[in-house]
Amino acid sequence: MTQDPNDLQDTGPIDYLVVEFESDAMTGEAFPLLVDLVERGTIRVLDLLVLRKEEDGSVVGVELDELADGSTGLEIFAGASSGLLGHEDLTEAAEAVEPGRTAAVLVYENVWAAPFASALRRGGAQLVASGRIPVQAVLAALDAAENAT
Repeated sequence: MTQDPNDLQDTGPIDYLVVEFESDAMTGEAFPLLVDLVERGTIRVLDLLVLRKEEDGSVVGVELDELADGSTGLEIFAGASSGLLGHEDLTEAAEAVEPGRTAAVLVYENVWAAPFASALRRGGAQLVASGRIPVQAVLAALDAAENAT
């Protein structure tokens, strides 16, 4: 499917996450919150894939209804696949996962930022760097600053 480049002018920034969790200890507590973000128009899920890395290092796909006893509410994302994720991306995601763990790979558009991003593009701006600071790093920096005083 070919995407008209003009259709992308109003697209918000697109991010991805790979979230690892213990295969047998997942509660599913976060899943309704993801659904809520979509329903409120904060994000748009483009891809949602789940994989499990077996103890021998092999990787298998997991169906959304197999998570947290099938009571996740994620069924609405079944088949969510934009085509952005390729085999190499999934291989790289699987390499980051510890054996015996399960991981969700989520690609999403930040719909909330689309008007801002569109205005920047119309003004000739382009993103030249991006990043994310993990909460653990922020907490460690705040602790270090507090201890230094």
